[in-house]
Amino acid sequence: MTPQPADRPRQRLIVAITGASGSIYGLRLLEALRELPDWESHLVVSEAGVLNTMHEHGLGRKDLASLADVVYHPGDVGAAIASGSFLTAGMVIAPTSMKTLAAVAHAYADNLITRAADVVLKERRRLVLLTREAPLNLAHLRNMVAVTEMGGVVFPPVPAFYSGAQSVDDIVNHTVLRTLDLFGIHSDRLKRWKGLGERPPPTR
Repeated sequence: MTPQPADRPRQRLIVAITGASGSIYGLRLLEALRELPDWESHLVVSEAGVLNTMHEHGLGRKDLASLADVVYHPGDVGAAIASGSFLTAGMVIAPTSMKTLAAVAHAYADNLITRAADVVLKERRRLVLLTREAPLNLAHLRNMVAVTEMGGVVFPPVPAFYSGAQSVDDIVNHTVLRTLDLFGIHSDRLKRWKGLGERPPPTR
């Protein structure tokens, strides 16, 4: 990971986990941020996100809270991250349910996750949505276009087979590191494309 100068304050990244399948992406993002002394994670998990994380990984709200520097309840619309005056580098919603995508696309800030996303967009900061759904209907696609037109980044966690991944963990970690790339956090652990002349070992 790229270190920050010692005299710089810690940068803040908001991480939200919603009820779509793929809570592992949010978990791995939190774990990666814990390794970075110059970054501070601010976590919000929806009620459906807690249910899904429990189903997929056996982790409850307290377990998730232990991975973050600062934790907020999704109903706390008066929290620090609900204001643009609270400085952050941006926000990642991983995974992003189609319900949350729709709310972000239409500025329907009915909870802290969608309010924080709305703040990030209005302040022209980086918003990244790891959207999890397939196949997509026309409403999903139009909502993705709307978010993109507002400056957000729609980042479906699609496997990068060129990386020579040997496991599901490899696939997840590649997506997480590519997500962090978007915030200027670059890792030498990321297997980057170097052209056809340097192929990784074939996946067995």
